[in-house]
Amino acid sequence: MSIKLLVADHDEIALAGIRVLLNGANVEIVGEARTGAELLRLFEETKPDVVLLEALLPDQDGLQVLERIRRITFEAPVLFFSAHEVPGYIARAVAMGANGYVLKSADGSELSEAIRRASVGDDTWTKRLLRQVSSALRLGLSSAGVDTDGLLTPRENEVLQLVTAGLKNKQIADELGISSETIKEHVQNILRKVGVSDRTQAAVWAVRNGVA
Repeated sequence: MSIKLLVADHDEIALAGIRVLLNGANVEIVGEARTGAELLRLFEETKPDVVLLEALLPDQDGLQVLERIRRITFEAPVLFFSAHEVPGYIARAVAMGANGYVLKSADGSELSEAIRRASVGDDTWTKRLLRQVSSALRLGLSSAGVDTDGLLTPRENEVLQLVTAGLKNKQIADELGISSETIKEHVQNILRKVGVSDRTQAAVWAVRNGVA
């Protein structure tokens, strides 16, 4: 059975390019949207397996569209599609539960593989992208002196930055040079202090409160 893909991009040339790249892949494009509003309407109508979402649509930012999709369901895989790598934007996409970020320079095999992995619930974030994001977040934290009004300890702030960047406990432990068990304790303390139940909610909290 083919993967049902819903695409959103305001550029007709880009849409045509996606059709060409996916020709012969096990992917059926069930809808093409030029605006965020159109995407949300088609999302309800087509019930896609994966959404390929351009980062900047004419009527709203892609992150706003993702937020509205997440209000409908947390299950639908969403891949961002953009010509540019912007670490801050990517960090927010990670925090809000996107499954990956595909550059428009990707070839057909890269795009179809990202769609395939997303369709089974896998993330497609590359180590290189996550490294860029985590570095940008740590730099921003250091320069801004953010301490979340003293709610979190400096170490918890640092861990939260890396959680927001999408890193897992072992990756954070390797990055900070401490044990995975210690990271687990820090994450549990962060969840308790900010009043959320999981890592994704903690990352969204960080973005909305200006920590990331």
